[in-house]
Amino acid sequence: MSHMDTRKNKVIGILAHVDAGKTTLCEAMLYLSGKLKKLGRVDHRDSFLDNHSLERDRGITIFSKQALLSLPESDLTLLDTPGHADFSAEMERTLQVLDCAVLVISGTDGVQAHTETLWRLLKRYRVPCILFVTKMDLPGSDREVLLSALKKRLDEACVDWSDTADRDERIALCSEEVLEKYLSRGSLAEDDVAELIRRRLLYPVLFGSGLKLDGVEELLAVLDRLAPAAEDIGNFGARVFKIARDPQGNRLTYVKITGGELRVRTPLSYEDEHGVPHEEKVNQLRLYSGLKFESAEGVHAGQVCAITGLNATWPGQGLGEEANADAPVLEPVLSYRVILPEGMDSAVMLPKLQLLQEEDPQLHVVAQPRSGDIAVRLMGKVQTEIFKSLVRERFDVELELDKGRILYRETIDDTVEGVGHFEPLRHYAEVHLFAKPLPTGSGLKFDTELSEDLLAGNWQRLILTHLAERRHRGILTGSLLTDVQFTLVAGKAHPKHTEGGDFRQATYRAVRSALMQAGCILLEPEYAFRMTVPEESLGRVMHRLDQMLASFDREADNGDGNAVLNGVAPVSLFRAMPEELPALTKGRGHVTWRYNGYRPCHNPEEVIAARGYDPDADLSNPSGSVFCSNGSSFSVPWDEVPAYMHLPYVVNMNASDEEILPANVTPTGNLTEALDLALGTEEIDSILKKSSHANARPGKRMPERKPEPKLYRGAETKHLNGPAYLLVDGYNIIHAWPELATLAATNLDASRSKLLDILSNYRGFRNEEIIVVFDAYRVKGHGEEYFNYHNLHVVFTKEAETADRFIERFTHQNASNRRIRVATSDGLEQIIIRGEGSLVLSARELLEEVRATEANIREHLQNN
Repeated sequence: MSHMDTRKNKVIGILAHVDAGKTTLCEAMLYLSGKLKKLGRVDHRDSFLDNHSLERDRGITIFSKQALLSLPESDLTLLDTPGHADFSAEMERTLQVLDCAVLVISGTDGVQAHTETLWRLLKRYRVPCILFVTKMDLPGSDREVLLSALKKRLDEACVDWSDTADRDERIALCSEEVLEKYLSRGSLAEDDVAELIRRRLLYPVLFGSGLKLDGVEELLAVLDRLAPAAEDIGNFGARVFKIARDPQGNRLTYVKITGGELRVRTPLSYEDEHGVPHEEKVNQLRLYSGLKFESAEGVHAGQVCAITGLNATWPGQGLGEEANADAPVLEPVLSYRVILPEGMDSAVMLPKLQLLQEEDPQLHVVAQPRSGDIAVRLMGKVQTEIFKSLVRERFDVELELDKGRILYRETIDDTVEGVGHFEPLRHYAEVHLFAKPLPTGSGLKFDTELSEDLLAGNWQRLILTHLAERRHRGILTGSLLTDVQFTLVAGKAHPKHTEGGDFRQATYRAVRSALMQAGCILLEPEYAFRMTVPEESLGRVMHRLDQMLASFDREADNGDGNAVLNGVAPVSLFRAMPEELPALTKGRGHVTWRYNGYRPCHNPEEVIAARGYDPDADLSNPSGSVFCSNGSSFSVPWDEVPAYMHLPYVVNMNASDEEILPANVTPTGNLTEALDLALGTEEIDSILKKSSHANARPGKRMPERKPEPKLYRGAETKHLNGPAYLLVDGYNIIHAWPELATLAATNLDASRSKLLDILSNYRGFRNEEIIVVFDAYRVKGHGEEYFNYHNLHVVFTKEAETADRFIERFTHQNASNRRIRVATSDGLEQIIIRGEGSLVLSARELLEEVRATEANIREHLQNN
């Protein structure tokens, strides 16, 4: 091969399954490149990169680390990633900034289940790869067997780099273009080989031993001369891949510079995860190598650095011209409840755990609003132990975790058109979404097929934003939704009354309506495993795997007295296997496993019953719509919405897949107006009636279209079946009315009495019962307390229930047969109450009514 030269920056990731010898290989690379004067060892607890106490105690890599080394033609940033499957998320975040990867494989273990996971991720992120098979100095390592396994289980383009006799010919066979050049010239150009590696058409395989330094110099030479270098996108760009904190507590944003230059004191504008804009200056640029760093005034494309001064960045974020990264593939499948020490308030612990979530977003730290419990998501047993150790080390808190529960998912099993309508007084939006199931592992996808002649592009983009901003939940267990395509097919806005929040509500309701129509399938996570067991234990192991509903195959015998099983099994059942295997095999069995996606749940009825989820009672995910008639809003259940909706169905549910989104979809938005020009009233009613039934599923009766909507769902005069109610969020009103807020600052009891006196006078001129609700949820042991104050009803909520929650509960239970108004200035509360079909008064509007009533009282007294 002829020589090519250009010195460039290269970011090289080192990946492996656990205990493959990755960290030892890193030590050897640093030593032979002159970076280290002395070789460290994992078993001696003095390796250069595994420098955290938890890593040295356990002998595994937990956190990704970097080292800088110089080779004759390249400057390398080496990123050492965790090998244990429990820390795969940390590894996956690193993949997004690599120019090339070195996949390390143990010569004694061969290709493991986690190796295949790494290979798929390298393919997903299109990372070129060089393979290094280490531990070839140990008994049981067979070069020919290993190379055959690599070709079979990874890729046929794995080429033995030590076989110099046939190497060039095997390389040439990887590409017709290169083969033609090879045949015409009789040799390969180095830049052609490098291009094959860059395009992932060639995977060099080197054999050796990191501990014995065998084959490591050859690996460094391949990285130096053939591994692809970073490409400069031009203007400044950077990709965030890690958030950490130094021993002094400074927040570090680790980035790879993908374009241009970044200098100290440069102001950076960016948005945090919630879309809030920030502008902050770069305080420091640190070039880390192990624990030590050098400060730089500027960094260029291809370099990795840690930035101080940025307080809201997040892993996967693109800065400058760089786009945000895709969502990670690997995610925890277990959720654990955090058990705090006696006497510790969850409100104190929550912000501390959220700091850890900044560093590992996959933790998904969540506080349950009612119980105050904190939940975290973790990959498995090892990560749970490390998590507790980190909390103890960082915050000096000894916490425990419960046994954990499976994180299920839901998808749909039918194709439907969901409709969401949101029309409280002076608000308006209607959204039609076509929902169809996608192949396993697709996630959620959002698109539009609607002409901008029918709905303005800004509204359509807003609807797509609202679809993407939320983690939508299924209707069986409330688990996250996945593998569904939502396509916007119709929508309507009002020229005066539509606001952005209206389309948010209509969009959420359209999604929920689609789920209620289609029905959901419960999905559970599964593991793929690889197990080595002695022949004499095989029967016991296979029997246990059958009990775990595992599907597996046995590899061909290799004559060593062991059987190798490869298969998949539900996480809920297989998670016990690692602890059971030693007893089943007398300590001689070995198993590795990896997350393998979701599949239909093996026991859905049992899981659904245990979760006890009621989609109709989920106030934050309403499936019904809100309509308006005669100045009053009313709620309509999802299965009655077709009788009220303002736009007809777009999708013909009986059509073939090719016809399901017709090219002539454009008449949708103004269908009624267009028909008015050519058809009579009876014909229009007939067409609309057919439209309202087009989406009906077999066996489900869709209601008749009603010419005059009723004020409240159910009987036409349900508001007469009992008294009308005004619910007042007491403390919310006190703090919103200036006179009461001033009084509350010095005497809360006096302000509460003053509010009751004002409302009592107001009640005398109103034909509705008034319930004033005050929070007592922080009062330990407090039960719900009711009493009458003159002509008012007063409620102090029970412990752990806020006034908001009491009002939501009351409204949900009574809105179907009572006329209910709620007085609050809590924005979220207003949305939920409107969703139940009740009327909402802001604190200002209630004050105006009170003042008008007081004026009427004075006038009445003067006249009489």
